[in-house]
Amino acid sequence: MSKSKKPSKQRSAVNTSETSTMSINEKILKECHDLYVDEEKGLIILGEEVGLSLLAPRKKITILLIGNHSAGKSSFINWYVEEHVQKTAVAIETQGFALITSGKRRESLTGNATLHLFPQFRELDNVDGVVDYLSTEVATSKQKKFSFVNFIDTPGLVDGGMKYPFDVEQSMIWLGLRADLILVFFDPLGQALCKRTLDIVESLNNRHPDRIRFYLSKADTAGTQGDRQRVLMQITQELCKRPGLNKTGFDMPTIYIPTLTDKHVQCENHLDVLCEDIDKTINRNIQNTLNTLEKDADAISSRLQENMENDQKISEANSWSRCRAYLLYSVGVSLPVIFSIGTTSNVGVPRNKKTTQALYIMFGIVLLISIILVYIARRIHRIQPTSSRKERNEMKEKMEYVEEHVKSRKSILYQDYLRQSVGAFDMS
Repeated sequence: MSKSKKPSKQRSAVNTSETSTMSINEKILKECHDLYVDEEKGLIILGEEVGLSLLAPRKKITILLIGNHSAGKSSFINWYVEEHVQKTAVAIETQGFALITSGKRRESLTGNATLHLFPQFRELDNVDGVVDYLSTEVATSKQKKFSFVNFIDTPGLVDGGMKYPFDVEQSMIWLGLRADLILVFFDPLGQALCKRTLDIVESLNNRHPDRIRFYLSKADTAGTQGDRQRVLMQITQELCKRPGLNKTGFDMPTIYIPTLTDKHVQCENHLDVLCEDIDKTINRNIQNTLNTLEKDADAISSRLQENMENDQKISEANSWSRCRAYLLYSVGVSLPVIFSIGTTSNVGVPRNKKTTQALYIMFGIVLLISIILVYIARRIHRIQPTSSRKERNEMKEKMEYVEEHVKSRKSILYQDYLRQSVGAFDMS
């Protein structure tokens, strides 16, 4: 018995050591995830039992970076992570898709390993050649909000005769549709108005305009303030030529990586705005996770309640069917017996031939009625299967678990999340 308890003790010790270094939001997402994937009473298992297909919530948001080559996508990732995880150069360094995520140790993963780590991207395998140009960089950084983020660094896009070993437009649009935030970097010195880039951005903007953010990267290399304004106007004019990108309230903050320049730059750096966009997306993901947890718990509880009510209705219908069948069967069997008793009790009464024939005919009629009643009884005595007492008790226990444990934990987690931004006196 003592040996069987060791693994659970070891797991609890590991979990305790992990959660001790987590932030409040990380703990919230982890507990929500655990409520789904628990091997005994996880919402995914409970959902399957009642015919619901549920997915465990993601602990991290996905951020897709798009831009022409040398637009500063990899440099921004290195700055945010505060580790050199991506190569940066004027040449086209990122020729495939690189996912950058946080983990326990520094590691580089190839395409197949990446699909095992991120099964939600497995459909990329349907695009010829893309898996060979898919990789993951695992970094140990805890800087900023990196532990909540998966970055996807995309190939630098160029026009002309540049050929990619896979369908880059299809792949990037597919990833963009599954990203929580899409950062589009325009380089003032490079091909900022690359047609390939604009085509992909316009396609994504038509479907999810709320997820896209535009930035003028490497703004420190654009020259004077007047030069930057001309570049911004040129890019804005080109974007407005496309119906899908021509919208009111268009904004393109200027950003640059301060650690990559030694000179004094008279240019506003809105990296803080970009980080705020990431923080807002993370917070929205946490709220969506808690809301989805409540919705899924309600769905499971409703299905269990519905199953229990249907089972009760079937049980009542079976009882009524059984009573009617027994009544008809009893009448059908009793009629010939009663008739026989009635005729034999008058044994001393003289009978002529006609009387005897009449009795035989009546007995035949009674017997026919009896057979019909017994047949009807057998037809209506069709019992539908119902849950056993043990199964009904198990459904009640699962419903109580969802109502009392899962929903109560969701309320507590929401309070923990809100306490980070509002005072206790503001919470009812």
